[in-house]
Amino acid sequence: MDAGDLRIFQAVAREGSISKAAITLNYVQSNVTTRIRQLEDQLQVPLFHRSNRGMLLTPAGENLLGYADRILQLLDEAEHAAQEGSPPAGNLRLGSIETAVSRFLTPLLAEYCSCYPKVRYSLVTGGTHELNQKVLKHELHGALVYGPVEHAELQYIKMYEDELVLIAEPDEHDISVLLNRPMLFFEAGCSHRAQAESFLKTQGIRALHIIDYGTLDTIIHGAATGLGVSLLPRSSVAQAASRGEIVILPVPDPYSRLEVGFVYSRGEHISSALHALIEIMAEPEQ
Repeated sequence: MDAGDLRIFQAVAREGSISKAAITLNYVQSNVTTRIRQLEDQLQVPLFHRSNRGMLLTPAGENLLGYADRILQLLDEAEHAAQEGSPPAGNLRLGSIETAVSRFLTPLLAEYCSCYPKVRYSLVTGGTHELNQKVLKHELHGALVYGPVEHAELQYIKMYEDELVLIAEPDEHDISVLLNRPMLFFEAGCSHRAQAESFLKTQGIRALHIIDYGTLDTIIHGAATGLGVSLLPRSSVAQAASRGEIVILPVPDPYSRLEVGFVYSRGEHISSALHALIEIMAEPEQ
């Protein structure tokens, strides 16, 4: 059993299928299948329950995953420690709430990649709770989330403040009418969605008609065409409003207040790549 076997096993356990793990690892699917079977033969115990729905860990597999996570984390830390003093390099796995990607993270990563071309980064989007969990499990090195975040195992750094606003089609400005329309949101688990729902209840909207409507772009387009309305951070919809695609209406305090910050694990070794990113994030905006 070597580190390569453990990384393959970890990927299959996380993804829940051989095919998805092969894509994540950029391996041939048959190679992943063979390595898992060889690992099970070596340990003389099945690590997965196999079915048409995917691969589920057996009790033995769950035990091994705990050790694999710790072993691979230590190997990554050893690699990072050996690289200290050299220009930032290696892998950097990042996450972000979707509303922070275009306004904040994309220009920041452009600057970061220009300064540190040897760092290979990846980015996934999701809700705050989901991203926090990925950081805690060391699946991500860090993530931009709605804050503040108070957790014993997470370090949180405030990045910027935003404002929650109501968006709708340009020709309608009557908020009492708009609030009774379907509400277009990201999937459940988004922090600002819970904040928006609390605001709606204060306005007497009890029977919420909520539609999970995918991405930020599809939500803006849905609001622009009158399919529904949404409550989103001002920074993420300002350009669409300036083009006349939607109208922005204010939300009263305290429901309009939003904060975005960066989280990383307190138990995570701060590699030179992660440290350099945090330093760029901490620079004041010009």
